[in-house]
Amino acid sequence: MAFSSYLKCYPLSLPHSINYHPPPLSFSHKPTSNSFISFASTQHHDQVTAPSPLSNSTPPTTLSQLPSDFTPKQLLDTLRRQTDESSALRIFEWASKQSSFTPSSAIYEEILRKLGKVGSFESMRSVLEEMKLAGCEIGTGTFLIFITSYAEFELYDEVVGVVEMMENEFGLKLDTHFCNFLLNVLVDGNKLKLVETMHSSMVSRGIKPDVSTFNVLIKALCKAHQIRPAILMMEEMPNYGLSPDEKTFTTLMQGYIEEGNISGALRIREQMVEVGCPCTSVTVNVLINGLCKEGRIEEALSFVQEMSNEGFRPDQFTFNTLVNGLCRAGHVKHALEVMDVMLQEGFDPDIFTYNSLISGLCKLGEIEEAKEVLNQMVLRNCSPNTITYNTLISTLCKENRVEEATELIHVLTSKGILPDVCTFNTLIQGLCLTSNHRMAMELFEEMKKKGRMEEASQLMDQMIMEGLKPDKFTYNSLLTFFCRDGDIKKAADIVQSMTSNGCEPDIVTYGTLIGGLCKAGRIEVASRLLRTVQMKGMVPSPPAYNPVIQALFKRKRAKEGMMLFREMMEKGDPPDAVTYKIVFRGLCNGGGPIGEAVDFAVEMMEKGFVPQFSSFILLAEGLCALAMEDTLIKLVDMIMEKAGFSDGEVSMIRGFLKIRKFQDALATLGDILDSRNPRKAYR
Repeated sequence: MAFSSYLKCYPLSLPHSINYHPPPLSFSHKPTSNSFISFASTQHHDQVTAPSPLSNSTPPTTLSQLPSDFTPKQLLDTLRRQTDESSALRIFEWASKQSSFTPSSAIYEEILRKLGKVGSFESMRSVLEEMKLAGCEIGTGTFLIFITSYAEFELYDEVVGVVEMMENEFGLKLDTHFCNFLLNVLVDGNKLKLVETMHSSMVSRGIKPDVSTFNVLIKALCKAHQIRPAILMMEEMPNYGLSPDEKTFTTLMQGYIEEGNISGALRIREQMVEVGCPCTSVTVNVLINGLCKEGRIEEALSFVQEMSNEGFRPDQFTFNTLVNGLCRAGHVKHALEVMDVMLQEGFDPDIFTYNSLISGLCKLGEIEEAKEVLNQMVLRNCSPNTITYNTLISTLCKENRVEEATELIHVLTSKGILPDVCTFNTLIQGLCLTSNHRMAMELFEEMKKKGRMEEASQLMDQMIMEGLKPDKFTYNSLLTFFCRDGDIKKAADIVQSMTSNGCEPDIVTYGTLIGGLCKAGRIEVASRLLRTVQMKGMVPSPPAYNPVIQALFKRKRAKEGMMLFREMMEKGDPPDAVTYKIVFRGLCNGGGPIGEAVDFAVEMMEKGFVPQFSSFILLAEGLCALAMEDTLIKLVDMIMEKAGFSDGEVSMIRGFLKIRKFQDALATLGDILDSRNPRKAYR
């Protein structure tokens, strides 16, 4: 029976996967040989086409990592040690030029893994092609790397698309192992509709399922809260000559437990015993955890004893589950006894053990005992985490011991542990409860410094309720955060709170909100707000104009963008470097005739601003495509003059231009600008 027949409903959210296509890695400013036609083309691209990811000739930063007569294993080990894909690619490029180099599938696959971790999927495809050209064996294992990489970025449509690439482009056939891996990835991503599609495809191809196939499908049904269909799926296994294994039964038990039906899980265990399937430690731990979750601690302890008589040896998870269950039930004394047994059995208590004990003691109001457990924890070299401190801070605040709670936060941060939302919320409530306004204000400033604006906003609300009024700088800093985060509703609430509390918004406030609206795609609202600012008699600054101008160019409304730019020159503060960068970029991306882009480049340089090189290269491509090289030469001369190039640099670039080597001239121009001022307006 098909998987779709079992899947009765889809209670889980099944959104389409996001479209995330990072650009391939680029190692230089040099345009490709055919890139000089893009400006004059009807289709424009934001970036010059990047070279092949393995085309860089830069040697590895540490040549001593490999001897000149390296073996394939030495190269592979070196690549595996690299922490970033760029280093791995440079080492590979250097190694591939050595006489001792022998291409192998393992080496190429390691490069694929490095690229996959950072989402460089186009580069992965390029590497795959080079792997094919090198004559290396490409098997299904190679494509499992693609599946894993896509799944890491939640690109599940692309995960399924790997099958088509594998079959159509490389002539490989699916096998049961490959399908099981793919199905499991989709199940872990909660993509149950894609699981259904992939399973149907597997059946239509005549690929026989094995026990692992059924286990994955049963897991999918359990995740969809379809326990009865999952049972039916297990019952169909004998029709394929298969028998359920320990994983089958354990998955069903876990499914029942997630539904809060421990009785159902115990029935599955009985069925497991009846068919002679041995219980593993995983099975036992799942049931113990289920019993403890339901508060059936005595049954859990009895079950452990029963299974111990049958040869089961409790492990770390078993002890932690029992300790946690006992603490949740208020039996901390018994939990400490279990921890003693745990130590006798050779297992050291870990963070989970200690957090359970501290939580249990705090619930009983035994704060000093909880602190003592914390001290023991540190003495045993077990580092407390945020959960540990949050539990203690919450209890101290409830007992009105806020100063102690604050001291504990300082201890926490001194150990390099960042407080989370729960930490600050707890302390905020405690400070406001005790009307400790001075300490609340200090905490607010500390949160802002650390970028914890969500918590700072909540604290501000509490402070206002207590009669403390934040100043304009406080409001604007919160507004900036929420606008950058794309939370326009929260940003609008901040402005509303600001006016309600007698703090008049200024041009910084409005400029920030306009930027947030444009970022959220609400350009018309942003434009109206800009007009409102003018009607209030304020002079809009570049931060108020720039987002609207940029949004207009991005929407291909270049004429309106230019009109707003000219208005800004007449009625607002003078345009800044960002303004010129936005307008020039828009014009070079097809926002008008090429002559207008040239004129604007001249205009901005006369105002003292050097064009951004990534935009200028697009203009250069268009000029070359239209045989306007003389205009390009004049613009390059102006850039070199405004950027203060040395005589030697000018001579070198002019030498390239004189012999019509425009690509070399532009690449050199870009390199010099980048090395001179890499973080400023050139780029």
